[in-house]
Amino acid sequence: MAFDRLEAMRAFCRIVELGSFTRAANALAMAKTTVSGQVQALETQLGIKLLHRTTRRVTPTTDGSAYYERARILLDDIDELEATMSQSHSVARGRVKVEMPSPVGRFLLIPALPDFVARHPQIQLDINCSERIVDLVQEGVDCAIRGGVITDPDLVCRPIGQMRFCLCASPTYLAGATPLHSPEDLAQHRFLAFVFPASGRQMHPELSRGAERFIIDQPPAMRFNSGGAYIAAAEAGLGIVAVPMAEARLSIEAGKLEEVLPDWGPASMPMSLVYPYSRHLSARVRAFIDWAIAVMGDDPLWRSQ
Repeated sequence: MAFDRLEAMRAFCRIVELGSFTRAANALAMAKTTVSGQVQALETQLGIKLLHRTTRRVTPTTDGSAYYERARILLDDIDELEATMSQSHSVARGRVKVEMPSPVGRFLLIPALPDFVARHPQIQLDINCSERIVDLVQEGVDCAIRGGVITDPDLVCRPIGQMRFCLCASPTYLAGATPLHSPEDLAQHRFLAFVFPASGRQMHPELSRGAERFIIDQPPAMRFNSGGAYIAAAEAGLGIVAVPMAEARLSIEAGKLEEVLPDWGPASMPMSLVYPYSRHLSARVRAFIDWAIAVMGDDPLWRSQ
């Protein structure tokens, strides 16, 4: 088979990003032997060693790292050129891999996806909804929506909205519990805590009313690291939870939950859209980013103001 330098470059870049010949072959829908042969041919063509291979991981050499940075930019430019020179110049096409928190996906973006599909029928989305913080470059993720303060200097960060929270409990639980008139009354209640799966850190909601502040730091009756399990526990009457308002809305409307201390709203979590500085922003990724920002900006439960 003739040596295809561009395909070999794509294979090499995926190996660097995923750290494995097997994972790269799976991502490219190719045989592992084919991917290995492409990289060997590329090394022969260049006259340099691009990868260190061990039984546990594959990493780029110094020359390989330098080659990857230039090759990644070149491949993204080629993809962009082919897209803009296609039969319909205005049509963005290709695959976009996106990571986002489960509440953002379930209650905001996924319900709105028919609009995106209608606007961009030639874009295929790979959407992963979880609370895990992934390495965008290593896992080949084009962009991600993240909550909280973004500190990674390798990421471009665009603030796009807020995840608003509320305190809720089931009517059954509240009927048999001490009346709630102020945050201090929470000490007499069963509080259920949420633990962030990626860090194991427990969320301590901060309530506010005007200039007044109150942090819920009492020992929890139970802890959960799944948003679905957390809200199910509240519906089962196990105690009070602090959940995204968008996630609680359907349960409140169905009478399964009631908002408590509505004058003392938990602090919102800032939401940002991030992508790697090193990754060229293609038309297809830009199309998703612009659409997601507009969707969040149009929703009163998620927009910044």
